[in-house]
Amino acid sequence: MSHTPHELAEEFPAEVEKMHKLKLENAHFAKLFDEYHEVNRAVHRAETLVEPTDAANETALRQKRSHLKDEIWSILSAA
Repeated sequence: MSHTPHELAEEFPAEVEKMHKLKLENAHFAKLFDEYHEVNRAVHRAETLVEPTDAANETALRQKRSHLKDEIWSILSAA
């Protein structure tokens, strides 16, 4: 498992199997899942100064991550 905080398996541990199934069966969910992980890694790189960025961009990345997480949760809770 990654050492990157906010991984979806850590955010929704009871939904790991459901996420795996949805990734295989739902192209929209799979896209959101992949995009979440890309944004989450970008946030982590910014926070750890691996890829420093300005505060506005870091805030925008965090907001995007939050929005994606909300969308993912909405699909998970409806499934």
